[in-house]
Amino acid sequence: MTKTNATTGQSGNPVNLPAPPARREIFIAAGIIVIAIWLAYANSLTTPFVFDDFLAITQNPTIRHLERLGDVLSPPKYATGSVGRPVVSLSLAVNYALGGYDVRGYHIFNTLVHALSCLALFGIVRRTLLRPGLRERFGDVALPLALAVALLWGLHPLLTESVTFVVQRSESLMGLLYLSTLYGFIRSVESPSPLRWQIFTVVVCLLGTATKEVIVSAPVLVLLYDRTFVAGGFRAAWQARRNLYSALAATWLLLFYLVASAGQRGGAAGFGHGVSSWEYALTQCRAIVHYLRLAVWPHPLVVDYGMAVEHSLADVSWQAVLLVTLVAATFWALWRRPVLGFVAFWFFAILAPSSSFVPLITQTAAEHRMYLSLAAVVVLAAVGLHAWVGRLGVWICLGLAAVAGVATVVRNSDYESNVKLWTLTVAAEPQSPRAQSSLGCALAIAGQNAEAEQHLAEAVKLKPDYPEAQFNLGNFLFRQFRPAEALEHCEAAVRLRPPYFDAHFVLAGVLVQLGRPEDALTHFEAALKVRPDYVEARQTYAETLVHMGRVSEGLAQFEEALRLQPRNAALELGLGSALAELQRWDEAAPHFAAAVELKPDSPENQVALGGALGRLGRVGEAAEHFEAAVRLDPDSIAARYNLGNAWFAQHRFAEAAEQYGAVIRLRPEFAEAHNNLGNALTQLRRFDEALAQYEETLRLKPDFAPARNNLARLQALQARSR
Repeated sequence: MTKTNATTGQSGNPVNLPAPPARREIFIAAGIIVIAIWLAYANSLTTPFVFDDFLAITQNPTIRHLERLGDVLSPPKYATGSVGRPVVSLSLAVNYALGGYDVRGYHIFNTLVHALSCLALFGIVRRTLLRPGLRERFGDVALPLALAVALLWGLHPLLTESVTFVVQRSESLMGLLYLSTLYGFIRSVESPSPLRWQIFTVVVCLLGTATKEVIVSAPVLVLLYDRTFVAGGFRAAWQARRNLYSALAATWLLLFYLVASAGQRGGAAGFGHGVSSWEYALTQCRAIVHYLRLAVWPHPLVVDYGMAVEHSLADVSWQAVLLVTLVAATFWALWRRPVLGFVAFWFFAILAPSSSFVPLITQTAAEHRMYLSLAAVVVLAAVGLHAWVGRLGVWICLGLAAVAGVATVVRNSDYESNVKLWTLTVAAEPQSPRAQSSLGCALAIAGQNAEAEQHLAEAVKLKPDYPEAQFNLGNFLFRQFRPAEALEHCEAAVRLRPPYFDAHFVLAGVLVQLGRPEDALTHFEAALKVRPDYVEARQTYAETLVHMGRVSEGLAQFEEALRLQPRNAALELGLGSALAELQRWDEAAPHFAAAVELKPDSPENQVALGGALGRLGRVGEAAEHFEAAVRLDPDSIAARYNLGNAWFAQHRFAEAAEQYGAVIRLRPEFAEAHNNLGNALTQLRRFDEALAQYEETLRLKPDFAPARNNLARLQALQARSR
């Protein structure tokens, strides 16, 4: 990397560096930016997870174990938003380590990243306006104009998707690192000791490549900045800083590796997925023009535009003409008007990876792609306004920023619930099957089942070959205990997408409900083949095996599930129950004890531990857990019945009789409870009452031998006593 002289430019030409403004003014401006961003996004801090947040956060087991750094940095392919982006995955894991699934921590992080991005943009614009060639015209307004740009960009509601939508931190965090790369370069050419800033530039660019692929253009933009504002030409820039550019270009090696390892992002991006480059390019003509409209008038904002693709140039003719004209004007400006050309190139260079010809089939348009590109639009607007009306332009921009901030607060309120967000999305995009299906899921979670089914069915009607729509409807019907109806849709989902693990899992559950457990096992295995860490599927698979009598196989599945997710009360209970089926009570008891420790307020756990302790002859301890279960759930038949048995074994016959009586009041047809009550009453020498209980037992269960024997003995005892 190249050393620099403080009094000469990097090309060797004399340069008068701008006199530094008062630090107090800069700090005040920075404080205004941070406070403004915080106020605009304060109402987003409690908004729930939405859309891809579930796959990337709540259903992503790798972020739960920060100590397993290798797993954290290599999330599963289904973890949309973080796969192939280790810095994003690490940030999510840190959030989880600090606060679990408390959404506030995730939103605070996103807001902080966005505020830092605004500060970086402020620094870039201010220092650029103070460069030779611009200082004469903009030097006296560099700070207020940079402040206006940072506020107008940072408060623009078009950016809410990149900040409020948690997993889209991939966009905002990449934006911060992209801006930091450019800022670090600017500081390096102004510093008498540039090496540390050059190292900073390369490091943040490298982190950016591990955050999102869009940063691929950062080394090119730095070179273009050097040519435009510093060196005056590409050759001079290269000669002065060839080591820096070689290091920046080397960051592409990591980027290419991560893109290759992501495997076309699980089929979400790349070629060969049914959308041609030409069709995608046509779609982007409409999308980019739409983004530009939203930059001027950000309404309506839509969290998901679906997967619609344009097939004919005629359908996007005017947008294509406009876009081609703008691209041509950009290249003309790069030659004739370098400053204007740089800003225009910024816009297109950042959009190009996602909005050109490489298909991103799961979202053919998305507002978060405008996160950094919007900065170019804002800079052009603000500088152009200043050129037109002078200092008044700064005040106009600040006024627009205030309006934008209010609009951002309003937009953030749309995220307050999944139902509200998807209702607005469906209103804007009623023909989007994903929006309809997502609204249906949100309504189902909210308990609005009739409306949920309507939207889920509409999604299937709009696009019958959309596997998620088929699965969501099938899953809804399954959870409504309508397995015969669910079967068709779950089978369609796995037919349309054979490695669809969720669909295989739910289809297995449907088949179990339909009494076809053997068929269900095939789909449990298919789900676990695609996603071996799918703990819920492995647990249900284990329970099904145990229920089918294949206890040893079920036991192995419980053990693997517990290895994947230690300290899980339900898994401890299931493993203990499987061991109990095999009469391995000494091994079962510790697992039941672990379940009680993890979830002491579960009557089921208390009963299970009490039962195991009783089997091991530890009747007194068993009774304590049965008593705890009764306190937790006075209507628990299992708890009261077992407590009665424990007290009977301790010769506490009156208390045992009380528990058996309570069981009978709860379930009068419980024959064994009548028999045991008869036994307790016999010990209390209340023979007539005991006789009635034995007779009731035999009425309910005529072939129950213990009751018949007890009745005979009691009758004989009564006969002798006469």
